[in-house]
Amino acid sequence: MEDQIKSQSIRWRVYKKTLYFLLSAGIFAIVASLYYSMWSSVPSTIMIKAGMDQTLDFHVPASGELCREAIEASGSAGQNASAQSSLHVDFGQTVVVKANQVDQYKIHLKLFGMIPLKEVDVEVIQDIRLKPAGIPIGIYVKTKGVLIVGIGEFEGEDGQTFSPGKYVFQTGDYILEINDQEINAKKELVDMIDHCEGQELYFTIQRGESILEIKARPEQNKNGEYKMGIWVRDNAQGVGTMTYMDENGCFGALGHGINDIDTGTLMSLAKGTLYHTEIIGITRGSTGAPGELTGFIEYDDKNIMGSITDNTTKGIFGICTPETESRAVYDYLPLGLKQEIEKGDAQIICSLGGETEIYDVEIIDINLENDNINRGIVLKITDPELLAVTGGIVQGMSGSPIIQNGKLIGAVTHVLVQDPTKGYGIFIEEMLVH
Repeated sequence: MEDQIKSQSIRWRVYKKTLYFLLSAGIFAIVASLYYSMWSSVPSTIMIKAGMDQTLDFHVPASGELCREAIEASGSAGQNASAQSSLHVDFGQTVVVKANQVDQYKIHLKLFGMIPLKEVDVEVIQDIRLKPAGIPIGIYVKTKGVLIVGIGEFEGEDGQTFSPGKYVFQTGDYILEINDQEINAKKELVDMIDHCEGQELYFTIQRGESILEIKARPEQNKNGEYKMGIWVRDNAQGVGTMTYMDENGCFGALGHGINDIDTGTLMSLAKGTLYHTEIIGITRGSTGAPGELTGFIEYDDKNIMGSITDNTTKGIFGICTPETESRAVYDYLPLGLKQEIEKGDAQIICSLGGETEIYDVEIIDINLENDNINRGIVLKITDPELLAVTGGIVQGMSGSPIIQNGKLIGAVTHVLVQDPTKGYGIFIEEMLVH
């Protein structure tokens, strides 16, 4: 009997400890979820326009000191302050902020004034206006050096298998030089290796942000040709949509970078060109199968629309030709910053083969703090005409400007593969910093 009572007592203690553990874990999960929800409700970077009142309405019980001089602000209760070294900001209520000049500030936010939440950068930018484009573009980019997209093996004259580059190179490396001779094209690389006469070669490569010096010896294949056993690429082409032009003739497009199709890495750009393209075919999107716009591009000088100077995670950027500037038929619009965007009706501008048109969409979610900067806006196509032709968002529409309440707020970037009527967009303010 005593053993039975003792056994029951042990089981009861184990049960209580398990219950306490599960209860503690549940409480921790709830607290962590609430903390993350409040953390993500306030962006790490807030942009405001110089000389204009900016309403910040995050509804988070967090406050902190906004540090910098020459700042004016008022809370919903009507308090005012100006030209202070710091200013207390409470995001538990609506706050109206105004800065008179381009500058930068910081807020160290604390929940309930006690628990550290995050550091917020406040950037004051010029109140610029941009012209939404929506024009289809043909894209040609030349890599900086030659990109390695794969490493393989081949059979030699004696029947042995060789892979000279296997333990030397990595997929995603850029070959910049061989024996101190600059390499700008795939043909130059092939010729240098083919004429090496079996000698060891010295390579200068870019791997991520690092420049490395390595050496490798090519081997002969069964035809007696010297090979390194690497697959390479030196250019990329495609079709997309121009997002905007500014008053200086500069453009932004795509809303995401040009990545290599095999490695998925952002392509290092030596030079790039925009070409006029005609949309000649449309493949409708369906569940699990994204559609696409098919463009016809003539790569000659008379069809050049501009030059690409930057390929970044936020889009491609460069300078338009005067003829391209004249093709944008819409007026300049003010910027709609992320805190000004609302769920509800909006529009996108794109071309399905003729002139650019405006189509209705709905903003269904706004991610103020998203690890993926290209997915800040979640939208749904609602325009019956666009749905009938494309089924929703298709490849080639990346960069289509998003308009809401007469302001340019972003650009289309991706489609949801499982629901082509829905997709993502990047905030326009992200495309201004590249």
